[in-house]
Amino acid sequence: MIAEESAVERPALYAVDPKQELQKMTIVYNDGIARAFLGASVVWGIVGMLVGAIVALQLAWWPANVAPYLTFGRLRPLHTNAVIFAFVGNMIFAGIYHSTQRLVKACLPSDFLAKVHFWGWQAIIVAAAVTLPLGFTQAKEYAELEWPIDIAITLIWVVFAVNFFWLLARRTEKHLYVAIWFYIATIVTVAVLHIVNSLAIPVFGLKSYSIYGGAQDALVQWWYGHNAVAFFLTTPVLGIMYYYLPKAADRPVYSYRLSIVHFWALIFVYIWAGPHHLLNTALPDWAQTLGMVFSVMLWAPSWGGMLNGLFTLKGAWAKVKSEPELKFFATALTFYGMATFEGPLLSIKKVSALAHYTDWIIGHVHAGALGWNGFMAAGMFYWMAPRLWGRPLHSKKLADLHFYVGTVGILLYVVAMWVSGITQGLMWRATDAQGALVYPNFVETLLAIRPMYWMRLVGGTLYLVGMILMGYNLARTARAGKPVDGTAEIVVRARRADVPWKAIVFDTPVVVIAIVGGCVAVMLATNWYAAVFFAVTAIFAAIMGTLVLHARAAPGEYPWHRVLEGRALLFTVFTVIAVLAGGVAELVPSLVIRQTDAAAASEAHPYRALELEGRDIYIREGCFNCHSQMIRPFDFEAKRYGPASTLSDSMYDHPFQWGSKRTGPDLARLGGKYPNLWHYKHMLDPRSVTEASNMPAYPGLVTSRVDASRTEAKVRAMRSIGVPYTEKDIHGAAEDESHQAALIVSDLAAERIDVAPDSEMVALIAFLQRLGVHAEPAPPPTQNVSLAH
Repeated sequence: MIAEESAVERPALYAVDPKQELQKMTIVYNDGIARAFLGASVVWGIVGMLVGAIVALQLAWWPANVAPYLTFGRLRPLHTNAVIFAFVGNMIFAGIYHSTQRLVKACLPSDFLAKVHFWGWQAIIVAAAVTLPLGFTQAKEYAELEWPIDIAITLIWVVFAVNFFWLLARRTEKHLYVAIWFYIATIVTVAVLHIVNSLAIPVFGLKSYSIYGGAQDALVQWWYGHNAVAFFLTTPVLGIMYYYLPKAADRPVYSYRLSIVHFWALIFVYIWAGPHHLLNTALPDWAQTLGMVFSVMLWAPSWGGMLNGLFTLKGAWAKVKSEPELKFFATALTFYGMATFEGPLLSIKKVSALAHYTDWIIGHVHAGALGWNGFMAAGMFYWMAPRLWGRPLHSKKLADLHFYVGTVGILLYVVAMWVSGITQGLMWRATDAQGALVYPNFVETLLAIRPMYWMRLVGGTLYLVGMILMGYNLARTARAGKPVDGTAEIVVRARRADVPWKAIVFDTPVVVIAIVGGCVAVMLATNWYAAVFFAVTAIFAAIMGTLVLHARAAPGEYPWHRVLEGRALLFTVFTVIAVLAGGVAELVPSLVIRQTDAAAASEAHPYRALELEGRDIYIREGCFNCHSQMIRPFDFEAKRYGPASTLSDSMYDHPFQWGSKRTGPDLARLGGKYPNLWHYKHMLDPRSVTEASNMPAYPGLVTSRVDASRTEAKVRAMRSIGVPYTEKDIHGAAEDESHQAALIVSDLAAERIDVAPDSEMVALIAFLQRLGVHAEPAPPPTQNVSLAH
């Protein structure tokens, strides 16, 4: 077995006083918590991939939707939450608990807190698995869970952070190895992201409204969403890579200096890039450009980390062929490199114009989730399991089979989505010589890509089979062995050699951080032109400071970063500064957007009571997973959907509904486009009005009833977050609801359709007829239902 020690050769940071007596101690690590999280990760991984296969089938074959609880709109958020927070979440906790104890040569300070963390996290996952299919959702990507669960996440994360930083405080190895840097960045940044994005006004037990609306909500959400990928799916997994890859290869990390550049550049640049999810939307152009520029810059540090990992395997390729965990690690790094090249590419406005809202984005996300996260998890599990249960892996051949089956599955999935996405993007924009759309009906694109949906299903199923093979292999390994807790013999080191405080305060990195932080602070208080100057100054100072640091370092010296690595608190503070600098700067545009919204408020009107109820039904059914409400400023979009969306269109939407994928057409200008009868038939049987549609049917909307007694509370909650409802609107909500419902019922009755005025169908129709209509909606047309969609 490889010795339990850091995999990097490093000079001594602390001096030993020969007069001080040394003391030997034996540490027994708490590996039970790592075993628990490993087992949970495997179980939830299989569940998450199974749900993924189901939703892939639902897109290819609509009868697989089972209303009301098992439709695509309700299961898709369950799939993403299961994979991200259940599978990858449990995996990173297993890796952090296991590796950090060994890196700091100390056992966990509190086994009780570790158990609270484990069982609390599993309870949160179960709560998600129950509430999401029931339709309780905040409708925010990767943050769908309702407010009580959000509070639970915060509390459990605090428990995790306390145990982690307490462990660092008790360390006997003072040096903070590179993996711990990434763990620190993960813990502090995820806390900030989750709290800021989850701010909402509770209405009932499992119902709330985001305090942000429209473009503000879009900016905050994708600041969170992009950086959830960065600091939950990337930085902790990079920390795991820096520990487990050298351990498995029995080689030191290729470059210590490259790991420093990789870490600081990544956490500083990543946090700025969120607006690249909102390119070519109603967001101000300069905010979009900011996100695009930093996204392109992100390519360099990302590839620096990938190359550092792959070069660590230099000279160990023969071992890669024989050890399954190294196969998974090497391939995971390759997928990381591919995904982090594709991400900046997709962040270029011209490329985004083609790719956004298409399946290309789905392929990009899954290349990272399946290839990077999934294979890193498999490599770590195959390395850890024999050491946690004290016996060799049950079957290396089975692990190799998992590798090849999983790799083929990923490739089939990603290629299918690339082909599907590019096909969609080209068909949507295709025009003939007269400028008319070649494919005016959205469903034509759906028919063209359906074979790719079946190919995706095959690829996803193969990946699921690989996960099941891994689960079986690890279970047999655990059953044949017995739990083993690692131990380490340590020597209590002498006191640390004194370092003058001036050497820290006036050292180059502190000066550079002060200059960069000062420039960012001034940016926030100045106008646009001055802000550009200070942004350039900050970037220049950061680059020059880095060059000075590298130029002045000499063999045998104690570089500034060595000093920083010996002080966990100082390191954490600098990490927080680096992260918040970009985070605050990215959110500043929301203040400008608020002023813009105020100027446009005369165009917009809040939803009427019945429309608000219908919107809540729309959100409950997960319609936002397939439909966008953001018409981009392109001629082909205007011809298909209507005039481009503006900030005022969505300023009273809490949360925003711009969408991130179009499996169905955009709905931003849907109001008044079709008669009420069309919407009624479309909900009962989408194929009756749009042949070949893959949308689920919602017959339950006719029999389900709206609880009008709750409408007033919803309107009042909306008012509390800035929607301009009057007291008359609040107290008269029920009456206005009845009045608007009666008009829709009367119109349907003229078409010989009998529907209750308090049915959810009527409320949803009211909402759909309002979309894109600022003034009071005109009476809908009553002509015969058209088959065009």
